[in-house]
Amino acid sequence: MYLILKLVHVAGVVLFLGNITVGVFWKSYADRTGNAAIMASTMDGIIAADRVFTIPGIIILLIGGVGAALVGKIPFLSTGWLLWGIVAFILSGLAFGPLSRAQRKISVAAHAGNFEEYETLSKGWTLWGTIALLLPIVAFVLMILKPNLPAFHQ
Repeated sequence: MYLILKLVHVAGVVLFLGNITVGVFWKSYADRTGNAAIMASTMDGIIAADRVFTIPGIIILLIGGVGAALVGKIPFLSTGWLLWGIVAFILSGLAFGPLSRAQRKISVAAHAGNFEEYETLSKGWTLWGTIALLLPIVAFVLMILKPNLPAFHQ
C-alpha cells in the first residue's frame, strides 16, 4: 500500500510541477510576440490548465503524500525533510492566491489590448509565480534527498 500511495504522490507532483513550469514557459513565449490576442489566449489557457492540472495535482499529491507518510509511519513533525517540505509547499500555496488574482486581471488587460496594465500586472505575476514555482521545487528536492534537517522531537 505504501508504494501505491507513493506512486499516487509522485503522479500528483508531476501534474503539479509540470503544469506550473510549463505555464511560465507559455506566458513568456506569448509575451515575446507582443500580440494581445495570443497573450490573452495564452493566459486563458494557463488559467484553464490550473483548473485541469494544477489543482487536481495538488489534491492527488496531498492524498498520496499524507497517505504514504501515515502508512509508512513517517512522523510529519519530527522528520525534518518532510516538515520543511510541507512548509515550502504551504508557502507556495499562499503565493498562489495573489498569482491567481493576477492571472485573471492579466487576461482582462490582454483581451482589452491594454499593454501598460498587462506589463504592470505581469511584474506581480512574475514575482508570485517565481515564489509559487521555486518553493515546490525546494519541497521536491527535500522529498528526494531527505537531508537531515531540524524538526520537532517528541
